[in-house]
Amino acid sequence: MLIRELHPVPDVADALAAVGDWPGVVLFDSARTSDELGRWSFLSADPFRWFEIPADVDAAAPFDELRSAMREFEVERKPEMPPFIGGCAGILSYELGRCFERLPKPLHNAFQFPLMAVGLYDWVLAWDHVQRRCWLISHSFPATGGARASRAVERADEIERRLRQPSPTVPRKTAMKQTQHVGRHPLPHIEGLLSNFSREEYLRAVERVIEYIAAGDIFQANLSQRLLYPAMMSPIELYRKLRACNPAPFAGCLIHDDWAVLSASPERFLKLEGRTVETRPIKGTRRRRNQAELDLLTRDELRESPKDRAENVMIVDLLRNDLSRVCSPRSISVPRLCEVEVYETVQHLVSVVRGELAEGKDFWDLLSATFPGGSITGAPKIRAMEVICELEQTARGPYCGNLFYLGYDGRADSNILIRTFLMRHGWLECGVGGGIVIDSNPSNEYEETLDKAAGMLRALE
Repeated sequence: MLIRELHPVPDVADALAAVGDWPGVVLFDSARTSDELGRWSFLSADPFRWFEIPADVDAAAPFDELRSAMREFEVERKPEMPPFIGGCAGILSYELGRCFERLPKPLHNAFQFPLMAVGLYDWVLAWDHVQRRCWLISHSFPATGGARASRAVERADEIERRLRQPSPTVPRKTAMKQTQHVGRHPLPHIEGLLSNFSREEYLRAVERVIEYIAAGDIFQANLSQRLLYPAMMSPIELYRKLRACNPAPFAGCLIHDDWAVLSASPERFLKLEGRTVETRPIKGTRRRRNQAELDLLTRDELRESPKDRAENVMIVDLLRNDLSRVCSPRSISVPRLCEVEVYETVQHLVSVVRGELAEGKDFWDLLSATFPGGSITGAPKIRAMEVICELEQTARGPYCGNLFYLGYDGRADSNILIRTFLMRHGWLECGVGGGIVIDSNPSNEYEETLDKAAGMLRALE
């Protein structure tokens, strides 16, 4: 393994542009830096292996090939190393849940994103934003012996040359390919912005969820609408704008062939460090106010809201149950419950759930037991997902799935793909939703989805 510290420290966005013409560009980006959540960023590209499950395939064991492949390239864990030193990275679409449970298929799937798209990466740029340092780490897998060492140096030299060059001018992409059922309801925020729901349709869907809750079918369901807009920029250009106007601790992107996933997510799904598992569900949202006093009042109102706290606690209980399937008995704890976190345009209630992975279980078992995340389904999970499919009717794709990495040393992290642009066929798709409970107000729920979209829409202006 070659480790080379870079001086001066490259800018994350410039580094992304420098390797942007390579296939499979993946970035895990703490665009909103902090000691606890936003310390690290990681960039890689040009994977030496690629694993993909098409949208129309239901794989019985989707992670078996990845599990076997990762065993070929295990590296000893060293505490002083960055959390990601290279490994597998990619996206899991929401509909991958059909591989683990018997679930209906959505009526519409115009964009046909793969259920899983994951590469094996032999090098990574790792930024420590707290220490303001950056390292280039190269393994040159799958080469072996002396060829591997020389290839690691060649790869590192090539990347450094690219970083020293001026950032390339990113071409605009304006070609449009028509797709069916992408959206038919104009929204007033930006000319050309569409939704797959009208306001009235969304309100009726919320009311239908409330009816299911009253009938005892479910306790909560996460209902979303999909906003659509013509893709006028390249993925890298749009992501640079997104990270500037809506920074988030679990942001990132994956750009591959004719599609891209560009995320400003505030939510961690699963982190694995040693045997310790952590998940950070978000439930409960308020729009930021433009005066400090009003913003503080909004924060207090969110923290004390019985409806929002109940919504959050339901998902905490669901995640505790999911983790209990693969964690040691009595190891699961909730060190933080319903604490307010403040972001660019909204405030959220966030909890933290932790557990210890049981002996004989690995990261793939953990994913299989918990996917998709409870915060974007509802409770009980399977019935909530059936209701979502009935009312939304459109495949979510990577939205509400995950962008994740698993390093060669066994450390892993992942986000929930919310606040995310999906780019394909000349369109941008941005899903926005919220948890519906028995005392939800349909009009308020609709407005909450648009509040969540506000930071994303800034990148399009």
